[in-house]
Amino acid sequence: MADPVESKGGLRRSLSVWQAIGLSVALMAPSMAANINPQGTAGTVGRAVPLAFLLAAVGVLLVAYGFVRLCQHFQHAGSVYAFVGATLGPRAGLFSGFGLLGTYCFYGVVTSSATGIFGTAFLQQVGIWPNPPTWGPFVLVAVALVAAYLLTVVPAKRGTSVLLTVEGVTVALILVIVAVVLVRLLGGSTPDSGTFAGGSFTLDVFTVAPGTDASAVFLGVVFGFLSFAGFEAAATLGEEARNPRRDIPRAILGTAVFGGVYFVVVTAVEMMAFGTDDAGVAAFTSSSSLLGDIGTAYIGSWIGEAITLGAAISAFGCCLACVVGASRLVFAFARDTAPAERSAAGLAAVNREGVPARAALASTVVMAAIVLVCALFFGAQAEDTFLWSGTIGTLILLVTYVLTTVGAIRLVFVQKRLPGVPMWQVVIPVAALVVLGYTIVRNVFPYPAYADGAPFWFPVVAGVWLLAGLVAVLAAPALARRAGQALMAAELGSREPERTGPGAGKVGG
Repeated sequence: MADPVESKGGLRRSLSVWQAIGLSVALMAPSMAANINPQGTAGTVGRAVPLAFLLAAVGVLLVAYGFVRLCQHFQHAGSVYAFVGATLGPRAGLFSGFGLLGTYCFYGVVTSSATGIFGTAFLQQVGIWPNPPTWGPFVLVAVALVAAYLLTVVPAKRGTSVLLTVEGVTVALILVIVAVVLVRLLGGSTPDSGTFAGGSFTLDVFTVAPGTDASAVFLGVVFGFLSFAGFEAAATLGEEARNPRRDIPRAILGTAVFGGVYFVVVTAVEMMAFGTDDAGVAAFTSSSSLLGDIGTAYIGSWIGEAITLGAAISAFGCCLACVVGASRLVFAFARDTAPAERSAAGLAAVNREGVPARAALASTVVMAAIVLVCALFFGAQAEDTFLWSGTIGTLILLVTYVLTTVGAIRLVFVQKRLPGVPMWQVVIPVAALVVLGYTIVRNVFPYPAYADGAPFWFPVVAGVWLLAGLVAVLAAPALARRAGQALMAAELGSREPERTGPGAGKVGG
């Protein structure tokens, strides 16, 4: 049987498991995330930042189970669109895919904004741009989006190799710094004065301080999920990996496990370095660069510039991964919902390199539009577009994770389409639904007390995006019908033995 992707697409099976890991790690952006995301958590849970990240890690590992099982059965560039569509129906698939596309677009804004923030700070530190204007970071935001688009339209093999290399170097630097600081904390050799004078090794970072509502931890868990978001990005490469049934699940699970250990350890050392009292938490929250400030105080002044540059590079790598992931989703939508005679045109077209360049351009334009709306109509600075888009994107992402997990339960334990899976394992995705559901509810009900400012609109914008997707799929039954036919054909193709040898390098033609 001909592979359905061969007849309708042009994506090439050329990626190894390490390149799939590269996309997931780059989109998760551990270097950037550890340097800025924990501050959002500290604002709600105080010293218990590592506890919130630990809970997020548990939730992500539970969710990863569903992705792994689905990827073992089905390979598709549409990721959750295909997974949910094949298990819960094409309308649900289109809805969930539209949600994930929203997350990628908002996270593209998050990461390009972070590139602007850290890039401007680095240029200021080294004296290249000593007095940047308040709009200065937006110059680098624009550069990041344009560069991400240009790197996306070259073969994904090159792009993901760049992502893995850049992120690997910055993560290695962070781990060295964390190790040095941890040794000094264990030995009691902390700075004698200044911000870090109160630092010490303590496991209090895994407990909620007296006077803080324990349920508030789940408000901070949102920033934990924001840090992990992207661990599943390798699923969008299901049509480009050489051995997708083996490599994509390994990439997803490996990234989730690495992220869990990394974020819990790094955030614990960060909080202990600043100190767990009120003064330490306040300094932690107001730091312009968590790891930069820690490195400067515990190792030397030169480390601050290196960490700031590393965070900027990490942020750009994540921005590139957002454009790559979003372009694959747009490509899959266009290919599967267009009439047969137009399935290889428009946003479903690929360039000579087998890359969906038009879909990549459309995704980048949406990201740029979000930045412009926030800056021109709401007076946002780069720090605002980072925070606003991060919160909105994560709320949308949690909904798509719920649908994906429900789809995995139906595929594996109701339809039993993966023989040999023990029935007791159903507790894993059910536990994932409990964690995801409570996190969503806790962030909407009761409505946040700060709902008189910009945060009031975070759940609203997320809800509007999801509602727009729901209305679209309900109002256009023909699209859902064509998507259902395409998903059925693709699922049949996914059951074919994976090809090896000289002909395995290309899907299409």
